[in-house]
Amino acid sequence: MEFLKCSIAGIAYGQRITEVERALARRKGLPLSQELTEDGNVAEISEAKPFIKGFNFMDERIMNGNWVEEPHANVIQNFLRLLAVCHTAIPEIDEENGKVSYEAESPDEAAFVISAKELGFEFYERTQTTILLREFDSISGRIIRRSYRLLNILEFSSSRKRMSVIVRDEEEKLLLLSKGADSVMFERLAENGREFEKQTKQHINEYADAGLRTLILAYRELDEEEYIIFNKELMEAKSLVSADREQIVEDVLEKIEKDLILLGATAVEDKLQNGVPECIDKLAQAGIKLWVLTGDKMETAINVGFACRLLRQGMKQIIISSDTPETKSLEKMENKSDADVAIKKSVLCQLMEGNELLGASIENTEALALIIDGKSLTYALEDDVKDLFLALAVGCASVICCRSSPKQKALVTRLVKNKTGCTTLAIGDGANDVGMLQEADIGIGMSGVEGMQAVMSSDIAIAQFRYLERLLLVHGHWCYRRISLMICYFFYKNIAFGFTLFLYEIYASFSGQVAYNDWFLSLYNVFFTSLPVIALGVFDQDVSARLCLKFPLLYQEGVQNVLFSWKRILGWILNGVMSATIIFFFCINAMENQAFRKGGEVVGLEILGATMYTCVVCVVNFQMALSITYFTYIQHIFIWGGILFWYIFLLTYGTINPSLSTTAYKVLIEACAPAPSYWLITLLVLVASLLPYLVYASIQMRFFPMFHQMIKWMCNEGHATGPEYVDIVRQRSIRHATVGLMARFKASKTSHV
Repeated sequence: MEFLKCSIAGIAYGQRITEVERALARRKGLPLSQELTEDGNVAEISEAKPFIKGFNFMDERIMNGNWVEEPHANVIQNFLRLLAVCHTAIPEIDEENGKVSYEAESPDEAAFVISAKELGFEFYERTQTTILLREFDSISGRIIRRSYRLLNILEFSSSRKRMSVIVRDEEEKLLLLSKGADSVMFERLAENGREFEKQTKQHINEYADAGLRTLILAYRELDEEEYIIFNKELMEAKSLVSADREQIVEDVLEKIEKDLILLGATAVEDKLQNGVPECIDKLAQAGIKLWVLTGDKMETAINVGFACRLLRQGMKQIIISSDTPETKSLEKMENKSDADVAIKKSVLCQLMEGNELLGASIENTEALALIIDGKSLTYALEDDVKDLFLALAVGCASVICCRSSPKQKALVTRLVKNKTGCTTLAIGDGANDVGMLQEADIGIGMSGVEGMQAVMSSDIAIAQFRYLERLLLVHGHWCYRRISLMICYFFYKNIAFGFTLFLYEIYASFSGQVAYNDWFLSLYNVFFTSLPVIALGVFDQDVSARLCLKFPLLYQEGVQNVLFSWKRILGWILNGVMSATIIFFFCINAMENQAFRKGGEVVGLEILGATMYTCVVCVVNFQMALSITYFTYIQHIFIWGGILFWYIFLLTYGTINPSLSTTAYKVLIEACAPAPSYWLITLLVLVASLLPYLVYASIQMRFFPMFHQMIKWMCNEGHATGPEYVDIVRQRSIRHATVGLMARFKASKTSHV
């Protein structure tokens, strides 16, 4: 957050330009090192000043104490004093250099205090009852110390949308200093406090168009008697234990926060983090639908939408707003219930018109954007309207809900999750996003200047928004593939093992005789086949991270559940049944009537069981080797080590006393190892069992390749950078991109055609 501009006494101050204005300047061909003046002309920056975090303001008219020469110097003084006093920040003094830094609840509050300091009103100490400032005195022209006795802090809340403090200055005046959103502050102004209202409204609209966040600053003097009554009512309300205590407290605060005198407005820039537009572009290409739930004004939200490529030029916007002359006239009705009914009817009509426009756009394959403000969203989320709202929102390419309260963010997330059945992911960085993060299927909190509330309430924590691209498109795709293949392989290896037992029971007429030794049964899923599948679930990668980011369509394999469909699960089950059948009948027919030893003896149950078990262990481990696409030394150790460990176990276990080893006693040393047919059968069974899978995989790769297989083929052939081959893969997209850079490119290409 950076303090960039302000409007004081109806005069706009601040010549810096925002990222939104900078993009406009590029289109007009203006140099980026130049700034725009109030009349829109270009002004040169005299000299570069050291960067101050939270303060990016430049206007010589009020800097360096020059504000005393301005026409409304007293208003400017009250404005800057309010910035320095109306907050909950705590100063911290560096013992080495004596510099003051601030710990604030929000970055914009810290920006206000820093800005007041840079403009001559330095807040340097706070106690429980006192706020101390170093102020620039307009009369003497020197810095003087002033103290303000802090009487009450009327804290900010999402419903109040403002905060205030009541202080007593050194002249024993009682002052109510307040700052808040324009939607709640203008209606609390006194008749004699609206002198600069028209100009201030014009300026905050301009600031919103520039992508800035605005707050209104106002104050008034209190009578002693009025304050005594208020303070008594406030103490009584706070001491209540009833369920509606918070509402009663807010009602008491409403009585004092009125008849304010307007001072001006602040404008801070919440810059987009690096890589946000590119990240949104990649997520849109991956088929992920993006909704923005923000507390910003509609104009600010729209301009930020353009800056981050969520909106694009030419995209039709369906705007549902309660900020219309008709709605404002309805709000002034004495009968509030009738006004609510009328406003709800207006919102309902706008939603129906939007659905009609949506139906027409589907026929024309035109992308729409839905933009709705908080007041309209209140009615849109009611039980009898929310289905209509959801149908419109789901059909639009982009959705922006502005002026949203934390509760509304959570309700919208719940509505989408419950009604559509889709997996919802919420990402936020502030305390007002906690409800949304907890309501979503997956909550991602961003750690940073907004505090740690979002991180503590989330499932996953990241530092910047752009990391979401790698989290979803790379690790999300890998994780989906690993888990899907791991579960399918578990089905396969256990069916391949268990079905040989079942076939032997049929062969033995269900006599109850088991083909394998008891310890063979117990250790199959513990040592011989478990570690390779765990390594698969941890290390396997079908394509590299670079290709995952280059081809976001890979993420659609997870969205479409390509790798974990019933068809694929049944295919692995069938593969397991075929492997078990080949192993059993090959071993039975090869060993039943053939001489196994030099003396001409045929095999017994212990040799048949050991041979079949060897074939099972080898087949399922070799099948794992064929399924893996990214080998590491750990996987080599687990796969080939599992087979080697089986022989070591059979050798060691066979040397134990026959009372313990039972049918495995010296079966490898004396029977299996000396017999060439044992090794030949194992080799032939291995080839015969894996051959059906190899044939299927070859046909599928050649004629029905999936996204990742096409990309791997392109890389192996050296065509990964060829535009014609890349376009072939892009055409396999399940859905067309409607937002982001790719959508802009397609739209411009279509318009030229």
